[in-house]
Amino acid sequence: MKNAMNMSENREVLQAITSCSNLVQKRRDRSNDMSSLTREERRRRRRATQKYRTAHATRERIRVEAFNVAFAELRKLLPTLPPDKKLSKIEILRLAICYIAYLNHVLDA
Repeated sequence: MKNAMNMSENREVLQAITSCSNLVQKRRDRSNDMSSLTREERRRRRRATQKYRTAHATRERIRVEAFNVAFAELRKLLPTLPPDKKLSKIEILRLAICYIAYLNHVLDA
């Protein structure tokens, strides 16, 4: 009876070791697959992961938010009638260019 239990335990240990070595072999195979890929293919595979896409979306959201804050700050510095008029980003830039030109003209006079 003890001998049968030891054999089953040995079998379980052997299966665990075998499955573990299979995982290691699969990782090696995958790393060999990656090394045979071109730089662009490796980049595409990395970018296809959910973790990468989530991180990229977060970075992009932060970038766009900072961009919008900068436009809001610029908008506060520009005179318009009415003062609370909603301007598009291109209108803000065009108005800033005109206002800077006007201020240069005032300084030159």
